[in-house]
Amino acid sequence: MDDKVSIGMDSRRITTSQRETTRPFSLKKQPRLGESIIQGFLLFCGVLSMFTTIGIVVVLGSESIAFFRQVSIVEFVTNTVWSPQIDEFGILPLLLSTLLTSTIAMFIALPTGLAAALYLSEYASSRARSILKPILEVLAGVPTVVYGYFALKFMTPVLKAVFGEANVNIYNMASAGLVMGIMIIPMVSSMSEDALSAVPRALREGAYGLGATRLETAIKVVLPAGISGIIAAFVVAISRAVGETMIVAVAAGAKPTFTFNPFEAAETMTGHIARISGGDLSYASIDYNSIFAIGLTLFLMTLGLNMVSRRLVRRFREVYE
Repeated sequence: MDDKVSIGMDSRRITTSQRETTRPFSLKKQPRLGESIIQGFLLFCGVLSMFTTIGIVVVLGSESIAFFRQVSIVEFVTNTVWSPQIDEFGILPLLLSTLLTSTIAMFIALPTGLAAALYLSEYASSRARSILKPILEVLAGVPTVVYGYFALKFMTPVLKAVFGEANVNIYNMASAGLVMGIMIIPMVSSMSEDALSAVPRALREGAYGLGATRLETAIKVVLPAGISGIIAAFVVAISRAVGETMIVAVAAGAKPTFTFNPFEAAETMTGHIARISGGDLSYASIDYNSIFAIGLTLFLMTLGLNMVSRRLVRRFREVYE
């Protein structure tokens, strides 16, 4: 009797299991409320950033077209005088001073930031890294207007003491560029250190196994392996220098001068925008529209830098399995 009951129960189990195996299995994605909310939020952020960029381009383009209806593009890019009072709108003085201050800043920020990144990545202990990296990043939190007055009140007197009172103006591009380079060091060091830390440990151990010193490993193995991230850090730093406003507005000067002497006063593109936008400008005047023409020039410069950066990163990117 017990055998018959057990056989019947086994047959029912087999029938139930057969039904379960023959039931169609759905591969359709099961809805999850949390993931749907996150996906929708990320989509919203992406669409918002895209429309913001499009809006910036539309505003700059429409206002710049109104400017270039009155000033020819050839005059804008070739004239060495910027003086709206006499209808002279040559971008070269503003462009040259922007490039000079940015170049000075890069001579300070790039080698110093890269050296700091190499030390933090290859030489510093965990304790030293936990202390030094936050100290470096404190520089990034200082307001740029404070850097501007630091350049005016500290760096300019130092330059006067070194190069002579008569050779250095109170407002000059050199002090603005030097302090701007100090400000950008944390950005370069942080991004470069992240790129170097991402290099696989096996490459370092292989170099040590072949008898390489720590310096040789850092310079000849780790640095080339992380070059794509370092290039990206450099391009971001250059874009940051080109777009800096308050330091150059305070320390570089407020006169558009076409000069290659970094110890003279000159006005950058961002400094000029900050100065005249706070004045009494009538809407839709040529002075008002010139702000957007300068802004469009800055936008094209940073866009070109980003395009070059993408090509360089794609070319030198290292992929590790």
